[in-house]
Amino acid sequence: MEHASEELVIAGSLERCFSVVTDIESYPSWVADIREVEILERNETNQVLVARFRAGAFGRSANYILCYNYSQAPNVLTWYQSEGDITSKLNGSYEFKATDVDTTLVKYSLEVDLKVPIPGFVKRRIESHILHAAVWDLKDVVESRTR
Repeated sequence: MEHASEELVIAGSLERCFSVVTDIESYPSWVADIREVEILERNETNQVLVARFRAGAFGRSANYILCYNYSQAPNVLTWYQSEGDITSKLNGSYEFKATDVDTTLVKYSLEVDLKVPIPGFVKRRIESHILHAAVWDLKDVVESRTR
């Protein structure tokens, strides 16, 4: 199992950051490797509980289903993988902490287990790519919407 995390301060409110990451349907527009998202289940307040993803990975498509937990909203969003074709675990979280009126410390954490063996240097490259999209691309989206 691989575990990775990254923190970054974003010029945007905690609520804005949470709103962007919980707009699961929009991921293909700002997360480069996400090709498709299909919402499978929502709760009574229209939050996504279960979603199917198709993402580019290892030069092919990866398919997985994530289940979301909003019990600590808007400070934390967690998820776990219920199904995956090349991953056996893809569990993670976004944590948000207001650092000022209009800035938020965002921590992204991810645990990954692959079903297929790949060299360590490839894993680290993929990990870096995922962290970049999860945090730096989030920063770009939040800050462009805040302006």
